Amino acid sequence: MAGLIDIPLPQPVSLLPATWASRIAILLVAAGIVVAAWRLLHRFRANRYRRAALAELDRLQQMPSAVQDGMAASLALLVRRTALDAFPRETIAPLVGAPWLAFLDRSYGGHEFSEGAGRLLANASYGRTTADADELRSLQDLVRRWIRGHHV
Repeated sequence: MAGLIDIPLPQPVSLLPATWASRIAILLVAAGIVVAAWRLLHRFRANRYRRAALAELDRLQQMPSAVQDGMAASLALLVRRTALDAFPRETIAPLVGAPWLAFLDRSYGGHEFSEGAGRLLANASYGRTTADADELRSLQDLVRRWIRGHHV
């Protein structure tokens, strides 16, 4: 046994890729992952106001029907606050009536505010609206769609 020689062990395998091209490819993939994660985080933070507005809309919809007399005014206030969070104050603050509804139509890409259920928002904050339950439901749906889909 004394004459036996140990088998030489191979060198440990390196975890670093052997070619420069594969090293660059790994760096590019890692940079892409970092950029994608940053963009997702930025989008998540930028849409925080949408999540808050949708939560407020859900809270308004949970109110008992006896308290829903001021629902149109509450929806008008919610849309105004959401628009102030998303767009420059100088653009939003002076808008009332038909120009306000036209702005909502432009930001949403339709004409449901100036020609549909959204017309209730024009005078709702002044308490001049009388809407039945179906009109309020249509307005709530329109406000929900606007919050989710308006273009900033």
